[in-house]
Amino acid sequence: MHQPEGLDFIDSDRNRPRMAPIAWDDFAKVDIRVGRIVQAEDFPKARKPAYQLRIDFGELGVKSSSAQITRYYDKADLVGRLVLAVVNFPPRQIANFFSEVLTLGVVLGDGDIVLVHPERDVPLGSRIA
Repeated sequence: MHQPEGLDFIDSDRNRPRMAPIAWDDFAKVDIRVGRIVQAEDFPKARKPAYQLRIDFGELGVKSSSAQITRYYDKADLVGRLVLAVVNFPPRQIANFFSEVLTLGVVLGDGDIVLVHPERDVPLGSRIA
């Protein structure tokens, strides 16, 4: 049976494929930082419901992100919220918008996303270890 690249065994608890293990050096290449959402707007040109976010990462500046988080979050409630994002991916064009960072969240069984965030206030731009 052919398995997709990166999937090498089955999670016996859930009977779903898991990703292949990676080396610490691979993980260390992913630059995850803390940012604060300063603007959230509807993204009507996205294929799936999404918001266009502007996120302040302190010394790294304000970056744009497209996030499919409309089910659990109202855009007005997002402003001021701390989030985690991968900041060293190349920009990705989504419709007429360039997403500069990948905002992180937990993917639920139905495909909806819940944001991951620090439990207390921390300096903007702080790196996740």
